[in-house]
Amino acid sequence: MMDREKNGSWSASSDLARAILYDRTERRKWLFGMALVPLAMLVIGLWVIDGWLWDSVWRVVIWWGACALVTVFSLLFALYDALAVIREERSKQD
Repeated sequence: MMDREKNGSWSASSDLARAILYDRTERRKWLFGMALVPLAMLVIGLWVIDGWLWDSVWRVVIWWGACALVTVFSLLFALYDALAVIREERSKQD
């Protein structure tokens, strides 16, 4: 029973990933949402929890490190989108 649940979950996850990666409109929706996350983290880190963050060096490192990782991940997804669009347009020309 447990294997079926895992396989079903894996299948659903891979279907979702495939839908996101292969559909330009869906990619753009996810990219927009992913771009909002680092912006929200920036706003929260600068104005909402600023005092709490600076109470500990580790909090600063962890928070801004996480913000940097989310930003890099968003940029990589944007690069993937740009390359996918180039590939799609080239295939239309052929």
